[in-house]
Amino acid sequence: MSLPADPIGALEDRLGYRFKERVLVLRALTHVSYANEQPPERDNESLAFLGDAVLSLVVAERLWETAADEPVGVLTPRRASVVSGESVARWAERLDVGPLLRLGRGEELTGGRTKRSVLATAFEALLGAVYLEGGLAAARAVVNRFAVW
Repeated sequence: MSLPADPIGALEDRLGYRFKERVLVLRALTHVSYANEQPPERDNESLAFLGDAVLSLVVAERLWETAADEPVGVLTPRRASVVSGESVARWAERLDVGPLLRLGRGEELTGGRTKRSVLATAFEALLGAVYLEGGLAAARAVVNRFAVW
C-alpha cells in the first residue's frame, strides 16, 4: 500500500481534527524504539499517558450522561470495555495508523505496525495531542467519532 501525498493530512481527515503543530503528530506516532535509535527524538509514551486519562474521562462523562441511574458496578465494566486496549487498537486500525508509525529497526522487524499494544498506544498519544492543542471538546469529538456506545 502506498501512502497518500500528505499522509498526515489524510490522518487528520480520518481523525476529524486538524493539528496546528504537526511536530506533535509526529511525536504521537513515534514509538520508543525509534526514539531510542534517533536521539534526540521524543517518544509517544507521555502523550499516550495523557490520552489514556482523557479517554477515560470522556467515556466516564458520556456514560454518566446517558446512564447515570445505572449502578457503578454496571458503569465501571462498561467503561472498561470501551477503553480497552483491544477497542483502542481497532480505532487505530480504522485510522490506518500502522503505516505512519515511526518504529525502530527491531520493532519494525517484529511486526510493530500491527501489534495491538503499539497501535493502542499510538491512538492514545494522538488523543493526548488533540487534547493539548484543542482541549477537552476536541478530544471528546474524536472519541465520539470512534467509540461504540
